[in-house]
Amino acid sequence: MKFIKTLDSKFFHEVIPAKQMGKYAHFITIRVTESYPLFQTDGELNKARVRAGIEHKEPISRLAMFKRKQSTPERLTGRELLRNYKIGDWEKCDYNVDFSKTTPDCILYGFAIGDSGSEKSKVVVDTAYSITPFDDSHFNFTLNAPFENGTMSRQGEVTSRINSQDHILPQVFFPSIVTLKDPTEAGFLYVFNNILRTRHYGAQTTRTGRVRNELVGVIFADGEIISNLLWTQKIYDLMQDKKQINSPDPLNEDDVLAAAKEAITTLMSQEYISHTDFIGASFIPLFSEVKSITSDETRLQEMLSQANTESSTYAQTWVLKSGKKEAKKDTKSNKKTAAVTE
Repeated sequence: MKFIKTLDSKFFHEVIPAKQMGKYAHFITIRVTESYPLFQTDGELNKARVRAGIEHKEPISRLAMFKRKQSTPERLTGRELLRNYKIGDWEKCDYNVDFSKTTPDCILYGFAIGDSGSEKSKVVVDTAYSITPFDDSHFNFTLNAPFENGTMSRQGEVTSRINSQDHILPQVFFPSIVTLKDPTEAGFLYVFNNILRTRHYGAQTTRTGRVRNELVGVIFADGEIISNLLWTQKIYDLMQDKKQINSPDPLNEDDVLAAAKEAITTLMSQEYISHTDFIGASFIPLFSEVKSITSDETRLQEMLSQANTESSTYAQTWVLKSGKKEAKKDTKSNKKTAAVTE
C-alpha cells in the first residue's frame, strides 16, 4: 500500500530486510523545551564538557539529552496508538517486561528479553546537546510538599519535606538527528508520527518535561550522516557570528531554525556519501502530506496496520523462526550431553 506521493519509492523497501541494505532515512529535528524538564542521572542534570563550536574553539559545558531519554518516550507514543486502535499483539506486549516481538515497536525500536531473544533497533538516536551553555540553560528550584491546609506546618510541627532540584529552562534547544535504517514506507511514517506526537521527555513526565519537536527536514542517504554534536557546534558558530546568542536571554526560535537549516546544508555538502535532502522549501510538500496522513484517523489506522503487517511478517520469518531453531539446537545439545553423561 502506497501512502506518500511526494517521495520516490526508491527510498523505501517493499519489506523489512533481514540484513542491512544501505538505505537510511534521517529525521533532522530540533527539540525545544517548553517547560522545565529533567534529563538527569543519579539526581544531577546530564552535561558534557565540549568545544563550543567548530570555529569557536573555547570549551563550554552543555546539557546532554541521552539517547534513551529521546527514544523511550517516542516508542511509548507509538505503543499507545497501537493499543488505542487495537492493532497487533497490543494485549500481550508489555514494555521492558514481556515484548510480543511482532509489533512495529518491537521490530523497529528493538527489544532484549534475556534468553528469550532480542532484536537490534533499526532506529538510531544519539545524545543531543544544548546549543547554549549549561550555566545559561538551567535553574535551581526549591520544592516542597505541604500539608492538607496548604502550609508547611501543622499543630506546631514544621515539615522537613523540602528539597531543591536543577531544572532545564524553557526555550533551550537540542539539535537531534533520528535515523531509521532500511525503512519501508509504513515504517518511515510510523517513526515520523512518533516524533511529531511525543510531547514529554525526561523524568516526572506527568508534571513537567514538555518538549516540542520541530522537524527541519528529512535526508535519505546510503549511510549515516553527521553527529548531533557537530551539527550543534555549527549552529553555535553561525549564531555567535551573527551575535544572536546573548546570554542569559533565551535564543530566538526563528534564528535557531534558520541557523539549523543553514548548518545542516553546509555540513551535508562536505559529506562523502550519496544523499537526497529535503530541507527548507523542498521539505514543505513532504511534511504537509505526512501531516495529512497522521491527522486523518482512517489513514492513520491504515498506516499502523500496514506497519504491523510488515513487522509481523518479519518477526515470523526472522525472529520467531530463528528462536525456534535455537531452541531445537539447545534441545539436541542437551540430549547429546545427557547421553555422554550416562
